[in-house]
Amino acid sequence: MTAEIRFFWARLNANYWFYPALFSILAALLALGTVYLDRHGFAESLNDIEWLVPVRPGGASDILTVMAGAMIGVASTVFSITLVAVTYASGNYGPRLLTNFLEDKGNQVSLGTFIGTFVYALIVLRAVRAEDEAPATIGQAGADALPGFAPQLSLLVAYFLMAACVGVLVFFLNHVPSSIRINKVLERIGRRLLASIRKTYPLEDEFSDALDQPGGEPITSQKTGYVQMIDFRDLENIARECGCTFSLKVRTGDFVHRDLPLMEIDGCKPDDIEERVRECFTLGATRTPEQDPQFLIDELVEIGLRALSPGINDPFTAITALHWLGAATSEIGRRDLRKDICSKDAEDCPLIPLPDDFEHYVKRGFGAMRSAVSTSPIASEVMLDTLANAANPIRDERRQALLREEGRLLALQGETNLRGPDLDRMQSHYAGFERNFWK
Repeated sequence: MTAEIRFFWARLNANYWFYPALFSILAALLALGTVYLDRHGFAESLNDIEWLVPVRPGGASDILTVMAGAMIGVASTVFSITLVAVTYASGNYGPRLLTNFLEDKGNQVSLGTFIGTFVYALIVLRAVRAEDEAPATIGQAGADALPGFAPQLSLLVAYFLMAACVGVLVFFLNHVPSSIRINKVLERIGRRLLASIRKTYPLEDEFSDALDQPGGEPITSQKTGYVQMIDFRDLENIARECGCTFSLKVRTGDFVHRDLPLMEIDGCKPDDIEERVRECFTLGATRTPEQDPQFLIDELVEIGLRALSPGINDPFTAITALHWLGAATSEIGRRDLRKDICSKDAEDCPLIPLPDDFEHYVKRGFGAMRSAVSTSPIASEVMLDTLANAANPIRDERRQALLREEGRLLALQGETNLRGPDLDRMQSHYAGFERNFWK
């Protein structure tokens, strides 16, 4: 249940409509609050401020009407611009990046600000009374000078919201073209990937081997979909209650269907706890970056492969993807890849995850791009440099050897795809790459 709640909150916070809905509710509460203060005379002292000219009911009605109409028009334009930007980005960078743009907080907050201001103006407009109507305030001071009811405080707050909307509009017009620049897209994915790696593997400069899984009786999936989140804390509690050991057979991001094993149990019967165990696995139709650094690696690889395809032929985009991939690979190579999934100070963890090894990540990243990179002389040279730079801070010789082997495979594949001076140049660069590992 904890995993379900956390995953629901993460997905809710990522939805494009979350901030507009939240801002609309807050704006409605703000409007009701300021109108309440105006109706009960708490804001009538504003009439005594010389530089703040009191507004009459007719003027208040016109101002709020114009504001509400302008805000809903701007909100519609913002939504249209966002859709155009999303369509462009998903078509050029890959459809799986669509979620990244819909989750963009700048777009969500911009749309939410305009819709919230519209809701505020509409609610305050309802409270305005014309001059030929009886005053609606309890305090009657100033009622002879200003017949009817014009909510002075509410109008003043509306002006501040209008000023905020102007600033947000300027921000949005700068943010949208900036957010679809490929360098910015790759930077956002890369930084998110680095943060995910540090969170998943918190121990640095330790290279312990993964624990052996004792095996046992399997608990299988009864649903079909991607593993979107695993509630490790609840699984640990269940294992300790039953006095058994759980050996996970899936990672977050794996696709499972009916009768595929989720885990193996050693020490108790699966029939007693299988329903509780299955509730700890959240399955869905799509992969998400929650608990899954590999998902972000796949996004970098996808952008790089599309950039190197014959129809696009943009090696410089692939080079940027390689740079971020190299930074992430180096970060993984310096960390203990045993997941810290039990509670703090747990000396004997009864939950053993599927082991992650460095070779898996190298093949998933550089290995997946190798074939396409080997067709481009400039991308091949950059990949060799990136592999050397990624290996440089890694202290484990086995992991350094894996990166060296990836460079050898790239050079070998380049002999098939490159010819003439391009091949000579790549081989010369590879010789320098090898010398880097002899130091």
